[in-house]
Amino acid sequence: VQLQACGGGLVRAGGSLRLSCEVSGIIFRLQRMGWYRQAPGKQRELVANIDSGGSTNYADSVKGRFTISRDNAKNTVYLEVNSLKPEDTAVYYCQTFTYVDVWGNGTQVTVSS
Repeated sequence: VQLQACGGGLVRAGGSLRLSCEVSGIIFRLQRMGWYRQAPGKQRELVANIDSGGSTNYADSVKGRFTISRDNAKNTVYLEVNSLKPEDTAVYYCQTFTYVDVWGNGTQVTVSS
């Protein structure tokens, strides 16, 4: 199972990015997918997840600003991040679960004030 994330970058506060995570090695359409983030000196935290039926769940800190979606034809999960704040600066990881948690590479999001 491989998860390949991309789309991070350096943006100013109020800006937007679109993170993508392409998945291989599993039946993607059956998988719940998640985005997590880890800021320097902090624990990794859940940002959002989406189940196989398209139901979504968000951390309170990102509700109304971030949107998770999936394209089963492309085996890809997305995270639209809008109205970015400096406190959103972190490495963002995509995640799924088979018999264990499976993590993608991280993609750095840096928000300048």
